[in-house]
Amino acid sequence: MENNKLSADPSALILGVIAITISVAGCCCGVFAVVPVILSIIGLVIANKSLQEYNTNPEAYNPNSRSNVSTAKVLNIIALVISSLVTLFYIAYFMIYGVFLSEIFKEVYEARNYEDDYNYEWKNDSIYEYNDDDFEIEEDTISIDSIQIEEFIEKELIETEIDSLNN
Repeated sequence: MENNKLSADPSALILGVIAITISVAGCCCGVFAVVPVILSIIGLVIANKSLQEYNTNPEAYNPNSRSNVSTAKVLNIIALVISSLVTLFYIAYFMIYGVFLSEIFKEVYEARNYEDDYNYEWKNDSIYEYNDDDFEIEEDTISIDSIQIEEFIEKELIETEIDSLNN
């Protein structure tokens, strides 16, 4: 029964190689930095389960298979470390870049609002299209003198009181 392979013999090794390849290629593309983290964690879990299986019953499995799983475990650990560092670098990069970018957007937005509020050109607005000749301001012909009105009201009141006393 020495010919049995461990369950993670090919799969953990393949996941480790793919994770390292993607993490090295992912250094230039930050979007793919999460994929090798996931692949290496899956490969590491599978390799650990197979190694525990081998440790419980070493006579049932091929020692060469254990060697392959141990190599896969090392590859997955290396891939996990590299891809985690790359992922953390890109998270920090995008956080710093995002702060600077948001400050630039904020300044542009505030400058645009300032210009819109104080430098609005009414002539470009289609609602207010009119000619200057349409509005001619005429002088008022009615003038009101408040002192004369008060005197008139007092005079009227006095006359109405006199008339009411006479009747």
